Amino acid sequence: MQIDLSNRVALVTGSTRGIGRGIASQLADCGARVAVVGRDLARAEAVAEEIGEARGFACDVSDLASVNRLVADVEKAFGSLDVLVNNAGLTRDNILLRQTDEDWDAVIDANLRGAFATTRAAVRGMMKRRWGRVVNIASVVGLTGNKGQANYAASKAGLIGLTKSVAKEYASRNVLANVVAPGFIQTEMTDAMPAEARAAMSAGIPLERLGTPADVAGVVAFLASEYASYITGQVLVVDGGLVM
Repeated sequence: MQIDLSNRVALVTGSTRGIGRGIASQLADCGARVAVVGRDLARAEAVAEEIGEARGFACDVSDLASVNRLVADVEKAFGSLDVLVNNAGLTRDNILLRQTDEDWDAVIDANLRGAFATTRAAVRGMMKRRWGRVVNIASVVGLTGNKGQANYAASKAGLIGLTKSVAKEYASRNVLANVVAPGFIQTEMTDAMPAEARAAMSAGIPLERLGTPADVAGVVAFLASEYASYITGQVLVVDGGLVM
């Protein structure tokens, strides 16, 4: 199966590192023109140059004005916006009684409110063109919860509900919305963990390994393609069998 996105423009938030960078690279490999987005413009531009058919943009997804400018700038630069991947996010972990209001607000704003604002801005053009794909990157934690991550789990569970609502509202305009929920993925954060901790993490996964950004990116590329033209409102779990 050869995924062809050569006529598509994709915007991937939080794509200067980790899973987001893997997604941006995969979409570019499939022929899409990609907007690489991060808080730091210089880093976004550097990643875009490495990827190839891409441009870098700066955006704070928790700021509504910044989000609206981003979508307008991408549509002006590329002439369209067909695929939106909401990947940007952050964690501020602590048990519930020690989580501050600031910790809660920061995570909800970045992970959920940011996806809401970006989707709202992008969907307008998708509706007019009667073609669009929204892929939201959640987490298995949004399905199961996790100790010390009440804010993060709530944001990812909310992202699933948001996606299903968008899917129902815009299916008639051929705008499809789905969720990819990764499990434990090998990133710069997990690379910094002690080998024993990584081994213990892998031991709890039926496939006995951490996932890679490429594992997630391949699923995103599929959902952005015509092969997934009859899939909307779904949650695809990419976790090596961790959650069954």
